[in-house]
Amino acid sequence: MKQKRKVRVMVAKPGLDGHDRGARIIARAYRDAGFEVVYTGLHQTPEEIVEAAIQEDVDMIGLSSLAGAHKYLFPRTVELLREKGADDIVVCGGGIVPDEDIEMLKEIGIKKIFTPGTTLEEIVKWVEENVKPR
Repeated sequence: MKQKRKVRVMVAKPGLDGHDRGARIIARAYRDAGFEVVYTGLHQTPEEIVEAAIQEDVDMIGLSSLAGAHKYLFPRTVELLREKGADDIVVCGGGIVPDEDIEMLKEIGIKKIFTPGTTLEEIVKWVEENVKPR
């Protein structure tokens, strides 16, 4: 009997945002929940994130932004995934995202936005319920 592979998630910090404490905490929560985790590090371009996601065969990309560039960086990541034929990779986001921007991000393909105050348990549960191995 073939063993089912674990969900592979990538935690990515696009743009010039240099604050990665939250992203590292999320990555650890994913690891503790039994997911395979890839962390890209700081200052990644959407192009670098998408290329790494494809190479690492991830099921989900979690983008983190605290610097206000989410309205460009998140949609650009989704656009590049579509261009590369990898739009079956689930994309979610988190960080400082104003409520008025969330609907626009969902419309372009971001599946979920986690804002400050969302518990680690809520985030992990959402991934468990919405992301399956590709």
